[in-house]
Amino acid sequence: MATHPLAASQRPPIRLLVLDVDGTVSNSRHEITDATCAAVARVRSAGVRVVLATGRRYRDTLPVAERLGIDAPLITASGALVKDPATHATVLRAEFAPGVMSRVLEEIVARGHEPILYTDSFAAGYDFHCRALPTPAAEAMAGAPPDLTQSSGWQALAEYLARNAHLARVQPDLHARVPEGVFAGFTMGTQPQMEALKEALHQACQGELSLHVIRSPRYRDWMCEIAPAATTKWSGVLALAGIWGIDPAAICAGGDDVNDLPMIRGAGLGIAMGNAVPQVLAAADLVVATHDDGGIEEVAAAVLAIPPQPAPLGGG
Repeated sequence: MATHPLAASQRPPIRLLVLDVDGTVSNSRHEITDATCAAVARVRSAGVRVVLATGRRYRDTLPVAERLGIDAPLITASGALVKDPATHATVLRAEFAPGVMSRVLEEIVARGHEPILYTDSFAAGYDFHCRALPTPAAEAMAGAPPDLTQSSGWQALAEYLARNAHLARVQPDLHARVPEGVFAGFTMGTQPQMEALKEALHQACQGELSLHVIRSPRYRDWMCEIAPAATTKWSGVLALAGIWGIDPAAICAGGDDVNDLPMIRGAGLGIAMGNAVPQVLAAADLVVATHDDGGIEEVAAAVLAIPPQPAPLGGG
């Protein structure tokens, strides 16, 4: 296991603990155990704020926060949307530069993939836009491009769309007409396809995008996550830390995948779960047990070994 380069006595007290969800607070069976809940409760009881930072949609993160007893703003869509679970008010929403999403959609569709675009539409009862759904309903497919649901790109997304159909807004001409307020998106395919798309998007939109290729633990294929430039989980963490007056050196961040790298590198104490991908393991100051073997309990122990500065819980 890696260790932090500074002894605990030389580090500032941890005032904010930031945790990824899938592969970190949830185990390989997508459960959040009682032991994990108890570990998070110990950290909060010590006066340390706890925040979730996830690639999940906001709506999909709410049950996790409730299970863990976390009432702080939720950093979702890999930092592109931060919302307050108490009021559902938006704290931070990323924005693409004019014209960028049109170029993104052109690249995605030209390569035979299907776009999913997120909008801040929780109150309206839906979360994302797509071109079609896996349903024979004529109204869902009206006006859709020919044979759309037979394409390999659509097949890669079929499981996601079937599971989340009730949260979709179907717009068959999505590739030609960008919905208002899109703050992030993704598509799915094989790892080589997503890596190739990532490179193509870098070339088409140089310096205007934040991109990650990750394997979702809940779906078979790989995802290329797309957000505005400089939008990461860490940018969301810094926005909240600024509101609360917390220095980055007093932040501990834990995760397991490449979209966790910015916050693990930026935090005063970056922790990798034992099940993390190699890049995260290499970047972390400390490696704990896996998400199946009490890793979060070790995270809590590492945080609590540094006496926290008194801070009102407030929103955290």
